[in-house]
Amino acid sequence: MRVALAVEYDGHAYCGWQRQPHSVSVQATVEAALSRIANEPITVHCSGRTDTGVHAAAQIVHFDTSAIRELTAWTFGVNSVLARDVSVHWAQVMPEDFHARFSADSRSYRYTILNRATRPGLDAKRLSWQCDPLDVQRMQAAANSLLGEHDFSSFRSAQCQANHPIRMLHELRVERVGDRVILEITANCFLHNMVRIVAGCLMAIGKGEQPIDWLERLLAAKDRTQAAMTAPPNGLCFLQAHYPSRFNVPTFIQPSA
Repeated sequence: MRVALAVEYDGHAYCGWQRQPHSVSVQATVEAALSRIANEPITVHCSGRTDTGVHAAAQIVHFDTSAIRELTAWTFGVNSVLARDVSVHWAQVMPEDFHARFSADSRSYRYTILNRATRPGLDAKRLSWQCDPLDVQRMQAAANSLLGEHDFSSFRSAQCQANHPIRMLHELRVERVGDRVILEITANCFLHNMVRIVAGCLMAIGKGEQPIDWLERLLAAKDRTQAAMTAPPNGLCFLQAHYPSRFNVPTFIQPSA
């Protein structure tokens, strides 16, 4: 039987999603809880790996099991043995051809910046911080140039292992909600650190350090060294992956404020 889950987590205490031999990962934490409930070893496959310190609202995963359990066992049962900063909020049986990663059409992220003079305290682990005022109109005008299919070589880390840098960016919205500036970005898939590099570049434009057409020049340059520094991970949240309607995967988008 193939089962899909939506997993949310606060990533600050983890080395990222992917299982690592040297530190605690979200994947290993989820697999340990599932294996306990299934009473057999469980391996999960995710819709999009997240890095150290990055969070998720609805990380879609799937696993195969011979264990026969009620769906509540994969939610309430798993949550009863999971770490407090990881939670499953739905589970459903899926057809055998469903794959959390390869069946996804696109993925969405949110990057949240606290934009005020003083640093965050209450949500310090879930916000980026920029003390200089950010011009959201400038940021959105610049962001529009990234829409569509492009070579995003200037927006990938040196450690990126993707086979090619071509990505289709469907949406990139920048809005201000009180003292927070929120970036929401959807693409078919992402390069390593792509969202955080885009966020760093947009902040430079919002502060007036770079012109609005800078992102167009970065696309043409295809050179990571020409772009801004990678923005901190704590402001980044993987929202969800999107799938063909035949899979009936629930839509879950966190409110922006």
